[in-house]
Amino acid sequence: MGKRNLFIGVLMGAIVGGLVSLFNNDARNYTKLKMNYAKNRSGYYVKHPSEAVRSAKDSFDKFNKEFSSGAENAINALEQVENTLDKFANKDQKDLENTL
Repeated sequence: MGKRNLFIGVLMGAIVGGLVSLFNNDARNYTKLKMNYAKNRSGYYVKHPSEAVRSAKDSFDKFNKEFSSGAENAINALEQVENTLDKFANKDQKDLENTL
């Protein structure tokens, strides 16, 4: 029950906040511009569904490539950290052996 109340509260807050922001002329004009763009774009995709599918596929492919690249970079960074830590651990172990 608490989860539902939280969700409803957040949703109502977003709606009220959005409506209050429309009292500002610049925000209202921006909203009109974006709504017209969305209307025109969705109308285009309704008339050309194959283009919608191709666009979605291209967007997904781009996201997938960027995600893979980011994951590879993260793995490389972790390997470098691991190698650096291994070097320090081996150095400390050698220093300890030399003192004994």
